[in-house]
Amino acid sequence: MKLFKADLHTHTVLSPCGDLEMSPLHIVTKAKEKGIDILGITDHNSTKNCKAVEEVAQRQGLFILKGAEVNTKEEVHCLAFFEKDDELFEFQLYMDACLPKIKNDIKKFGYQVVVDQNENIIEQVDWLLISALDASIGQVEKKVHELHGIFIPAHIDRSRYSIISQLGFVPDDLNFDALELSKFMTRNEFVINNNYLADYPFIQSSDAHFVDNIGDITTVFKLQNLSFGEIRKALKSKNNRKVIVNE
Repeated sequence: MKLFKADLHTHTVLSPCGDLEMSPLHIVTKAKEKGIDILGITDHNSTKNCKAVEEVAQRQGLFILKGAEVNTKEEVHCLAFFEKDDELFEFQLYMDACLPKIKNDIKKFGYQVVVDQNENIIEQVDWLLISALDASIGQVEKKVHELHGIFIPAHIDRSRYSIISQLGFVPDDLNFDALELSKFMTRNEFVINNNYLADYPFIQSSDAHFVDNIGDITTVFKLQNLSFGEIRKALKSKNNRKVIVNE
């Protein structure tokens, strides 16, 4: 078994709140500087920049977990990851169908651009990506698992856009694979007030919108090798795989 350093919550130039410096090359370069082995690409309600980041990362030996940060009808942010490109594409179609057709105001929210590995703009997304989807957290979770993905409620300690801030608790019938804490909270601090969640797996991520914030906090995965399947096993603590966060 080997230990791998991961930051599973990173935005690119596609997210309207993402800095324009968050191009595939800049993201991958900074992640390598920070000693990161696994990087999650999670733009708001879109997977369209995952492939470009993965193409750059493959040349530098960085494993990319491809997905999105989904904003549910309840305004709960959740991370969704997929192994195969066809699953990623189908989930993109699902989000597109559920996204309200609200025009993005560039001056207010920022640009939403899809780029290739050479930083050429190939698409500008017109609809505001930070809007809440017309799909509940339960519906999103079921769709993610229907596509064999990994589903993780994001930054659950935050006072806004978290499952606890929006619902008041984590429902016991929600089939999540892990819970994400922000860089401002340790696991031990969190479970003092949320002891009913103490036995669930946790990750911590940077939620980076700017290059310098990539790797501000990381999670360590104990794996046999770098693969989607191994990451899934670690989240389930199977066969001596495990996830290690800041206690």
